[in-house]
Amino acid sequence: MIRVTRDHVIYAFSKEDQPAAYAEPGQCVEFETYDCYQGVMLKEGSTFRDFDRRFGNPATGPVFVRSAMPGDTLKIKILKLEPGPVGILDIGGNSGALREAFAGREPVIKRLTVKDGMIDYEGILVPAKPMIGVIGVAPMGEPVGTMTPMDHGGNMDCTRIEEGATLYLPVSVEGALLSVGDFHAVMGEGEVANCGVEIEGRAVLEVDVLKSTGISWPMVENLEQWITIAYGDTLDEASHKAVVQMFHFLCRKKGLSEVDAGMLMDMAGDLMVCQIVNPKKTARMEVPKWLVEKLGR
Repeated sequence: MIRVTRDHVIYAFSKEDQPAAYAEPGQCVEFETYDCYQGVMLKEGSTFRDFDRRFGNPATGPVFVRSAMPGDTLKIKILKLEPGPVGILDIGGNSGALREAFAGREPVIKRLTVKDGMIDYEGILVPAKPMIGVIGVAPMGEPVGTMTPMDHGGNMDCTRIEEGATLYLPVSVEGALLSVGDFHAVMGEGEVANCGVEIEGRAVLEVDVLKSTGISWPMVENLEQWITIAYGDTLDEASHKAVVQMFHFLCRKKGLSEVDAGMLMDMAGDLMVCQIVNPKKTARMEVPKWLVEKLGR
C-alpha cells in the first residue's frame, strides 16, 4: 500500500501540481490528513486570530494514478476512515444560515474528544460518523481552491462520502491527481451554521480507472443508493443540476425511459442539501438501487 503523509498538501486543485506519489489502478493508497485548520486550532487557547485562512482546508496529495486519462472516470473505494483523537467545533458570524445571529460576536471554539466511535460534547456522547469533506482531482482549466466544490469534486462536504462508499470523479488531466482532506468526525446534513466536527485523520482508499463512462460529474454509490452531487452559486442551481444529472444517468446508463426515470425520482428519490457554507453550494440526488435495477435494462 502507498502512504502519503500530510507533509504533502495542496490548497488548490491544479493540473500543475507535482505528484506526491504514484499509484497503479486497483492499488490502495493511505492518506494522512490535517483538519481544515491545519492543526492550528487544536492548541488550547488558540483563536481564529492565530489561523491564516490562506491555509484553510489543506488536502493531502496529489496522487498520480497511472493510465488515468482525460475522459476517464476515477473510481475510489473508501475502505477505511480513521478520525483523530480531537475534533474542532466552532461557530461565528462569517458563514451559514446563522451568520446574522452571531454577527459581531467572538467565535466560540470547542475541542471535542473522539474515542471509541463517540464524540464527547459537554459530557454527552454523540455517535461519530466520519466522512471526507474535500476529495477531488485536478480540473482542466484554472486551479480551484480547496474551499470550493465543482465537477472535479473538491469541498463537496457530502456525508455519503464515508467508509464503505465508492466515489466516482471525472478525470480531466493525465493521472487524475487525487487529493483528500477536511475530514469530519460527524456533520449534520447541510452544514447549516458553520462546520462539522473538523478533524485530522487517515483514509485508506482503493483507486481504479474506468474508461468511457460518459459521466462528467461526481457520483457516489453505496449498498443501497446511486447519488449525484452537484454545485451551484445557489441551492436552487445546485439542486437543479443534481436532479438533471441523475435523470441523465438513469436514462443513459441504467436504461430507464424518461417517464420511468422522472417518476422514480418523484416516487422514491431524495433531494438533499450537502452544505450551504462554502463559496459554492452543494446538493445531491439519491435514488434506491433496487428500484433502478427493476426498472432498467
